[in-house]
Amino acid sequence: MSLTAFDLSYDQLRARWPDSTEKLDVPTPYGPTRVHAYGPADGSPLVLLPGGSATGLVWFANAPALGRRRRVYAVDLMGDAGRTERRGTPFRNAGDLTTWLDSLLDGLGLARTDLCGHSYGAWIAVTYALHAPQRVGRLALVDPTQVFTGFRTNYLLRALPTLLRPTEARARAFLTWETEAAGTRPDETWQRLYALASTVPGRKFITGGRPRTAELPMPVLILLAELSRAHHTAKVAEKARRTLRHGEVAVLPGATHHSLPLTAPDELNDRLLDFLGRREPTSSP
Repeated sequence: MSLTAFDLSYDQLRARWPDSTEKLDVPTPYGPTRVHAYGPADGSPLVLLPGGSATGLVWFANAPALGRRRRVYAVDLMGDAGRTERRGTPFRNAGDLTTWLDSLLDGLGLARTDLCGHSYGAWIAVTYALHAPQRVGRLALVDPTQVFTGFRTNYLLRALPTLLRPTEARARAFLTWETEAAGTRPDETWQRLYALASTVPGRKFITGGRPRTAELPMPVLILLAELSRAHHTAKVAEKARRTLRHGEVAVLPGATHHSLPLTAPDELNDRLLDFLGRREPTSSP
């Protein structure tokens, strides 16, 4: 079977990952899930969930640094474009989403892991952390959407054409509009993959209500994009500080929603590793 333009772009971005990155196809009831694994096999696990259309490969600028200290598992989301396949049990609601992640972690042999998600992946991460808090050590959310506040109306209006009649050109125009405020453009290879992802048939995003973040028992790090057009950064920060029991919030200067996690990856990596590397305080008897 001939490769599509999306497949070719996917393979080009995959080549940006370290040579020792492993390709894993983990069986789940909903189909095999593609995971890009990098770092020492005995390292503390860190599961990375991307935003919609981004694929797990979007973490290519973060993997080398994160993988020096952690065992990184970057996931192609079920229901989205990528090398994760949909077959088997119907994939219909948030319950299926959390069951899929349960089976994925089981397949990776992870009884407990740190979890990091960007955008839609952050919503999934929070939803899962509430479902199975015993399996999540620390939770990191990179410019999370639909978690603390909703989308800006203007963002939704700009996104609508890419949802109703998706084309590569429309997806590129939307990406350019959202990222132009930063004065820089995201990596061209990833941009092409993101734009082509919108044209992949059969995608199905599971969504749900605003998660109950006040009930998250684990430490939570929120990294927000200063120039995000997806939502009002200040409102997200205020809501996160007010509702999280064990949370901290930082704003990444010069970043937009879709330019993450590619914008200033060194700062993002440093903040993530600092947060993930902290030891829990010993409780007094």
